[in-house]
Amino acid sequence: MFDKLQVAEDRYEEINHKLSDPTVIANQEEYRKLMKEHSEIEEIVNKYREYKKVNQDIEDAKEMLDDKLDKDFREMVQAEYDEARAKLDEIKKELKILLIPKDPNDDKNVIVEIRGGAGGEEAALFAGVLFRMYTRYAERRNWKVEVLDANATEIGGFKEVVFLLEGKGAYSRLKFESGVHRVQRVPTTEASGRIHTSTVTVAVLPEVEEVDVDINPADLKIDTYRASGAGGQHINKTESAIRITHIPSGIVVNCQDERSQHKNKDRAMKILRSKLYEIAQEQQNSELAQTRKSQVGTGDRSERIRTYNYPQGRVTDHRIGLTLYKIDEMLDGDIEEMLDALITTDQSEKLGSGGADDED
Repeated sequence: MFDKLQVAEDRYEEINHKLSDPTVIANQEEYRKLMKEHSEIEEIVNKYREYKKVNQDIEDAKEMLDDKLDKDFREMVQAEYDEARAKLDEIKKELKILLIPKDPNDDKNVIVEIRGGAGGEEAALFAGVLFRMYTRYAERRNWKVEVLDANATEIGGFKEVVFLLEGKGAYSRLKFESGVHRVQRVPTTEASGRIHTSTVTVAVLPEVEEVDVDINPADLKIDTYRASGAGGQHINKTESAIRITHIPSGIVVNCQDERSQHKNKDRAMKILRSKLYEIAQEQQNSELAQTRKSQVGTGDRSERIRTYNYPQGRVTDHRIGLTLYKIDEMLDGDIEEMLDALITTDQSEKLGSGGADDED
């Protein structure tokens, strides 16, 4: 482990030296690449330097304890020594986590798709509740929210809603949200007070750029149509809505949220690229998935991952067996505790399966 850390620190110093070179500064492409690499290894280098400092503090305290000290001073040095030892153990754990191979998509923005499943109007209403939960969470993290497509129901829900969350690390925070979300509650339309169970599917896709996915224009069938809506003064009188069919895969993407046909096409292509990228990733990871299934699940949209039980005020994530009795707070966007638990479980599982090397 420490060999890798030393290599990272040496590279960090090399990059610092290059970034002060006028010829590198003048080459914008090289400069951007170096800045990106600098940013990627900065955290682990700083943590390694902290490790070395605490380790030195321990050695210094050891030497002092070997000397003849008066009682009060010895107790003070011993306390500093014990504190440094405990701190060193924590830093080692943090370093091991930082050495886990990073998901290349972690820093990307995400496209989130929410669709009502079993339960009709009640499922559509809960799709609206989850849409609000994720957008409120995004607000708490100062992320930008952009609706790409929406099919709203008359009573305030969504048959489906697709939206982009722009923010550093968005995918790393939300990637375990893909799957079936189940809700148990008494619908407002239910006179007898019986609890109904409905489901909503969530898909979280990393936003990808054109360079990540090569799409042949000849493989696309593009249709325009008039956007549907609730009517009134804003009803769309032109064919600005876009439907793109990717013929080889059969994927169909609709976008009608903007009044501009050009903007809708751009957004539809953004969704299509992310879907094709996801398929390519699934194919690449199929062998890995067969040998090691993550504790937090496969991310498959058919997998039931969580239950929101309104009468009991609880939210249970079935993959990690965690139940939190704070349903109102969570549905208002306070999902940090649940996300942290999922990420920690994934990290622990990767460490257990050799995701980071043991100490040399």
